[in-house]
Amino acid sequence: MVNRRLATRGLALGVLTASAGWASVARAGSYEDFFLGIALDRPGIVAPLLAKGFDVNARNPEGLHGLYIALREHSFDVAELLLKHPQLEVEATSPVGETLLMMAALRGRLDAMKQLIDRGAQINRPGWTPLHYAASGTEPAPTRLLLDLHAEIDPRAPNGNTPLMMAAGFGSVDAAELLALRGADVTLRNQAGLSAVDYAGKADRSRLAERLEAIARRGRP
Repeated sequence: MVNRRLATRGLALGVLTASAGWASVARAGSYEDFFLGIALDRPGIVAPLLAKGFDVNARNPEGLHGLYIALREHSFDVAELLLKHPQLEVEATSPVGETLLMMAALRGRLDAMKQLIDRGAQINRPGWTPLHYAASGTEPAPTRLLLDLHAEIDPRAPNGNTPLMMAAGFGSVDAAELLALRGADVTLRNQAGLSAVDYAGKADRSRLAERLEAIARRGRP
């Protein structure tokens, strides 16, 4: 944790330096302070800025939304503050198309996911989806939440990956089993010809691979 905080402080200092040319975005110092408060997870820095009218949807020099950064960097106290703001753009995306809901799902923040969804964040979308990101996380709860809210179970990412493939290779074993039990197609393959069983095997999850193979043979959970 100490090393993480030191690294985060270094990131914050980098933001201060890199954003020197962005002073016109807001009153002098507000822009820098906003992203410093996010990096250090200090609502006490961010809240007064928002109260004075600072744009909650401001982006850093890399084009990343403040809430996206807060979720990605585990600055969850600031994330909670930003989520409550009435002007928050719930469908804000990163330059590569990642949504706020995707990052909340990846980080396992059920509270943030529910708030974003209640405010209109899309569960189903073309390409990479929140379910792909939930399935890649360390806990099954985000996957269960999205499935309960009627997330499409086998959406295909641009490379052909499904949420089940992501869970089998990178996420929670429980999430992979949950997806399989809810009816995810175990037989699907991505553009590289890999299936969920292959991903489980590459991740040295032999029991999961056997379970998925059994489901594939039966053709149903």
